[in-house]
Amino acid sequence: MLSWTIFICIVIHLSVTVSYPADSGVPAKMFLPGRQVGKVQTNLIKEASGMAASRKNPGILWVHNDSGNSANIYALNAEGKLLRICRIDGANCRDWEDIAVGPGPDKKLDYLYIGDIGDNKARYSSVIIYRVPEPKVDPNEIQMEIRTKPAETIELVYPDGPKDAETLMVDPLNGDIYIISKRKIFCRVYYAPYPQSTQKQTQLTPVAVLPWALAVGGDISPDGRYIIVRSLTHASLWQRQKDQPLRQAFNKQALDIKLIMEPQGEAICFDAKGHGFFTVSEKANQPIYYYAESDESKKQD
Repeated sequence: MLSWTIFICIVIHLSVTVSYPADSGVPAKMFLPGRQVGKVQTNLIKEASGMAASRKNPGILWVHNDSGNSANIYALNAEGKLLRICRIDGANCRDWEDIAVGPGPDKKLDYLYIGDIGDNKARYSSVIIYRVPEPKVDPNEIQMEIRTKPAETIELVYPDGPKDAETLMVDPLNGDIYIISKRKIFCRVYYAPYPQSTQKQTQLTPVAVLPWALAVGGDISPDGRYIIVRSLTHASLWQRQKDQPLRQAFNKQALDIKLIMEPQGEAICFDAKGHGFFTVSEKANQPIYYYAESDESKKQD
């Protein structure tokens, strides 16, 4: 029997799933049904809450656990083999919920953004984003554990009180940070424009409301054109128009994407080229699914 949480997700998504006319503004990008490409092959990952595709290390997925775990991220290949344990120096894991890759202070580097944004009881006065240059992973090296440089801390405050959130995204075109709340009937999108202070608190700005509830993960394609946000059972895809601020893309109608049922699916990310996306669930040794862009969609791109 489905849990009430999953049941609510399905009902809300069905309520906004419609037939789209050609001029509806719904993204033309389409995806094939998901297929299993791997399986998490380490018992160190039992609550995979966030996932991001590396830009610096071809074929690498960064994955991290949920709350109550060490301040580590894990480098996996798409088959789920553990290649590296990476300690985020200077970080604490209160309730890590998502991870993203994006630009930062040094324009020559890619950065990892790790969202300590979970707050089940809505009691924390602020949330933390850790930013660190993405480390190099050489699959041929024997060394299993590495440490990053000391992480920068970005402290963010909601203007309307504490929120539980599980979705962190970073605009690859300009470094703006986006967080999506989880527990309202309709999730709210907040953002903090780049550059975010690492010395004092920054207040988030509400910019959009999703047409459904229980957002648990999201990502922005590497070219900045597409936004994907998932619930436990479905995902929605928005398209950003040329020269459009990303926050305005949420005003358009989204494409609804049915996901393979997972025990507690939370993590989602585009691949490094934006040609498809991955998902993985919490719990031990879970399958890694990949949803490839259809050939017809590639022609339209």
